[in-house]
Order: sequence, then C-alpha cells, then structure tokens
Amino acid sequence: MTGTPAGSALYERPPKTPPRMLGFRRVEVGRGERDMAYQRVVLEIGMGTDIRGADYTKAAVRALRDALWHNSLGVAGALGLDVDSMRVDVTIGVPKPDKVDKAAVLAVLPHGSGTINVVEGGLEIVNEAGTDRTVIANAAAVVRLDLP
Repeated sequence: MTGTPAGSALYERPPKTPPRMLGFRRVEVGRGERDMAYQRVVLEIGMGTDIRGADYTKAAVRALRDALWHNSLGVAGALGLDVDSMRVDVTIGVPKPDKVDKAAVLAVLPHGSGTINVVEGGLEIVNEAGTDRTVIANAAAVVRLDLP
C-alpha cells in the first residue's frame, strides 16, 4: 500500500453490518445529487503498558482501550446515524510493530468497522537485571462518519 510506513501493515476488521462502500458515493437528494464522504469527527488518544513480559499486543490493546473508554460519543445518534456506521482508523506506536496482533487490537472496538496501522514508536524499557522489559504503546483512534 502506498503511504504505509516501513514495518507497518494495514489490516481491516470485517464490519459488523453488511459492507458498504467507503469513501465517496453518489446519493439522491431532492432533485439532484451530491457527494458524501467519510469525515473525521473525533480524535481519541491513549497510552497502554505491559509492565512485565514485553507483550506488545497487551500494551496496544490497553492503549486503545485508554483512548476509547474515557469517552461516550453521541455524535452518530445526534446526526441520526447508527453507531455501527462509524469507521475507526487506529494507529498504534510500539518499538516492534511486527509483534502486535492486529486482529486482537481491533476486537476492542465496540462499534463500527476499523482499520489498523502499527508503526514504530512507544518505548521498551529493560529492567536493571536485563531479564525483562516494560512496553509502552501509544494509540490514536480517528472516528469518521459518512457526512455530506
């Protein structure tokens, strides 16, 4: 994929509802047509750790939960949209992106469909004995809705 940083991959979780076209589409409005597009409505940011064991997936899951669980978004309902119509683009930063189970991280999403991009970032801290590591992951979740 173009625009994907080295060492990262995009993984798309299957939607809970029947698939619909993402991006631009034409819709009938009165006597004419207009373009609809997924637009960014919310950015959520979180941090997660695995203190002992260097489990990158555990730290990434905790980071995404941290980002999501401190909010209650009513924007979809306020606009008359189903919460499962949301598209959530997740970016996780960890020192070793290939050690993250992307499907496990996306399983955290309570609504909508999601994509994940795991990039190099976060921290790995070795204990004094050199026998264990603490992993710190960062998460950004961009929520998008199909708006005129």
